[in-house]
Amino acid sequence: MVKEEKGVVLTKPLSLDGDSNADFRAPNILQRILSLFKNVRPGTDLTKFQLPAIFNIPKSQLQCFGESVYCTGDNILSKCNSLESPVERFTSVVAWSISTTRPAIFGSAPYNPILGETHHVSRGSLNVILEQVSHHPPVSALHATDEKENVEIIWCQHPVPKFYGASVEAEVHGKRQLKLLNHKETYEMNSPKLCLRFLPVPGADWVGNVRIKCKETGLEAELTYRANSLIGFGGNHRAVRGKIYDSSSSKILYEIDGRWDRTVTAKDIKNGKNTVIYNAKEVLSGLKAPIVKDMQEVWASESAAVWSEVSQHILNKEWGKATEAKKAVEEKQRKQLRERESAGETWVPKHFNISYSKENGWDCSPLLKFVPPAPIVVPL
Repeated sequence: MVKEEKGVVLTKPLSLDGDSNADFRAPNILQRILSLFKNVRPGTDLTKFQLPAIFNIPKSQLQCFGESVYCTGDNILSKCNSLESPVERFTSVVAWSISTTRPAIFGSAPYNPILGETHHVSRGSLNVILEQVSHHPPVSALHATDEKENVEIIWCQHPVPKFYGASVEAEVHGKRQLKLLNHKETYEMNSPKLCLRFLPVPGADWVGNVRIKCKETGLEAELTYRANSLIGFGGNHRAVRGKIYDSSSSKILYEIDGRWDRTVTAKDIKNGKNTVIYNAKEVLSGLKAPIVKDMQEVWASESAAVWSEVSQHILNKEWGKATEAKKAVEEKQRKQLRERESAGETWVPKHFNISYSKENGWDCSPLLKFVPPAPIVVPL
């Protein structure tokens, strides 16, 4: 954990090294969860559900969202852009998409970002900015650019968590784009769902289908994320399987198989050769917490500053103080909303244009062509 002056708290990202923040969690977490949901009906949308601080990890969902892009132990993005053939690049993009899947902590969740909250971080030549562009419903926007590698990422994320009695499923809506500008290729993909299972065996798993496609090359991939069986036995925990194929002919080129927390292979249908395309240990181990390089340049809307007091109390296991600090952040947001409504003002994002349609859902486009370097950096 890194604490900077002026109330900025930054913690290690979630990684394969284990739950680095597990020591702050409250005891009897399952009992507390079941008590929390005892009056919630199955099928209820939990978008506006407020969790007590005792269930939070010391960071915002905006930070977790950004970490999946800027916290890696291996520069997969560079590999995506440097490969010569379209099939090689597409296979590398599939591996990169898998790398954005990060371990979840059962019984703990990040804070719901407040409207206008931002997170601005750099890792080497990759600059990343996120903004909470809507609060109800919660919508986060991400823009990342790497001028050295000539890569751009634009994501829009709208999670919808629902309660199903013995579990909570969060379906993540929104479009994810990765642009390899050297090759004039745009890859579109979606996210798997996060399933938190309470009974009979508690656990947190990524499940569901992911589709990746590149219109310029006609290549597509279909991936399925699987979890353990309902009773906790059988099945392949954290499994991901699928195929890469040519959409024009429906010809399967590769079969994808493995575990997103271990290794994933691609089997060449032509010759039967298996190649490891993703090694989670290389990508998700030894991840370091970002650090503040220039405190004067940190915005007041920065996520690590907005929630700094709450995070510090959680790290200190001061649950009462954490709850009060969290209420203060949320009440300040409600006050600002009342003031805008009283003045007849509409809130406008600072870094993105946003749109919504019933057919396509939420979408965002960045206002700047390139993301500027950030005052918060990830050590290489």
